[in-house]
Amino acid sequence: MMSLNEKAESIDIDGLDIEDISLGFEKDSSEPIDAIRSRVSLTRDATRAISITALETLREGAKFMGVATLRGGLRNPFGHIDASIWKEGELPARMIAASYEYCEELTRMEAANFYHSFKYLPQEVRQSICAYYAFCRRADDIADGDYTDLFPGGSENSSESRGYRTEIERIMGEPVLEREAYDDKMSQLFYYRKKLSTAYTTVTSTDPIFIALKDTVEKFRIPRSLLDDMISGMEDDLHRDRFETFEDLYEYCYKVASTVGLVCIEIYGYNAPEAKDEAEAWGIYMQLTNILRDVLEDSARGRIYLPLDELRRYGISEQDVLDGASLLRHPGWEGFCRNYIKRAKSYGRTARSLLGHLDRQSRYSPAAMMAFYDSILKKIAKSDGDVFSERVQLSKPEKIGLAAWVYFRYRFLPI
Repeated sequence: MMSLNEKAESIDIDGLDIEDISLGFEKDSSEPIDAIRSRVSLTRDATRAISITALETLREGAKFMGVATLRGGLRNPFGHIDASIWKEGELPARMIAASYEYCEELTRMEAANFYHSFKYLPQEVRQSICAYYAFCRRADDIADGDYTDLFPGGSENSSESRGYRTEIERIMGEPVLEREAYDDKMSQLFYYRKKLSTAYTTVTSTDPIFIALKDTVEKFRIPRSLLDDMISGMEDDLHRDRFETFEDLYEYCYKVASTVGLVCIEIYGYNAPEAKDEAEAWGIYMQLTNILRDVLEDSARGRIYLPLDELRRYGISEQDVLDGASLLRHPGWEGFCRNYIKRAKSYGRTARSLLGHLDRQSRYSPAAMMAFYDSILKKIAKSDGDVFSERVQLSKPEKIGLAAWVYFRYRFLPI
C-alpha cells in the first residue's frame, strides 16, 4: 500500500514532441480527417499532472468552492492549479460539486434563456445539461469570439499543435481567418480536444468544465463521437465561410447543432429509437433559424451560411448578401426566405415529435426552446424576411408568456 507521501509525489513531465505521443501524422498522407482528429488524446505521460492529494484538496475547500466573485463574475475554482490533469484516482466529491456549480453559474450568466428552460429539470439532469452547455459554449467562444482557453504547458508553437494544424489544413484547405488568429484558435481547439479525451480515459482534466463533463459522460454513457464532432464543426468554421449547397450546410449544422440534440436526449432519457432522428432534426431546425436571423451579422464578418446555389436561383449573388440591409429590397429575397422558412419548419415538425418520447419531467426544457425558436421564425415570416431593421428576438413578456404556457402544456397535459 502506498504511503500518503508516495501518493503526493510531484510529477512534472514536459510535453513531448509530436512523434512521441502517437498521433501518427507522418504515417499516411491520405488519412481521413476524422481519423486524425480522433487520435488527439491527453495522457499522463505527455503532460504535467497535479501532485496534491485528495486530502490536501479538501483542506483547501474554501478555494475550490467559490465560483462567483463579489462583483458577480465567474471564477475558476481550480485556477490556482498549474497542471493539466489530476493525479490518477478518484476526484474528491467537493471538486466535482464545485465543477458542476461552475458550469451552472456559467450557464446562468451567459445563457439566461436556456438556463430558464433548464432550471425545472431534476437536479442531476440539470447539472449535466449545464455541464454540457458549458462545454459547447466555451468551444464556440474560442472559435467565434475572443475567449482564450488556458491549457497549462500548452502552446500554439508546440510541435504537436503545429503538426495537427498542418494536417487539418492540408485536408480542409486555406483558413478563412488571418494566419495569426487561425493558429491561435486552432491551437486552443486542439488542446480543448485533448481535454475532452480525459472524459473517456483514466486521467482527469483540472478544468472544471471537463471535470463535470467527465462525470456526466460516465453517468449517461454519452458517445465521444458526438462531442468530437461538435469541436470539428468549430474547426470547420475556421476553414470555410461559404456553403454551395444545402447538403454542405446540413453537414455543418449536424456537427454544431444536431450533436447537441443527440447529447441532450441521452441526458434527458428517451423511450424510442426514432428519438435520435428527431433530435437530429431539432438541431437542424434551431441552427437554420439562427442562420436566417443572423444574416446581417454574419455578412458583416464576410460570412454567408445560406446555400449559394439556392440564392442564385432567386437571382441573389454573394455580393448582394454581403451588402447587408440592402438585401431586403432585392426582388428575390422574399421568395428565398419563404422557401427557406418552409424547409426549416419541416424540421421543426419532426423535432416536436421528440417531446412525446422524452421523460415527462424533462420535456419542458426542449419544448421551451422549440417554442422560442418557433416564435422567432414566425416573426421573420411575418416581416417578409426582414432580419435587417433590428435583431429578431422575443421581448421579456413574450418569453414569460411562452414559458408559462409550455410548462403547463408539457408537464401536465398528455401529448
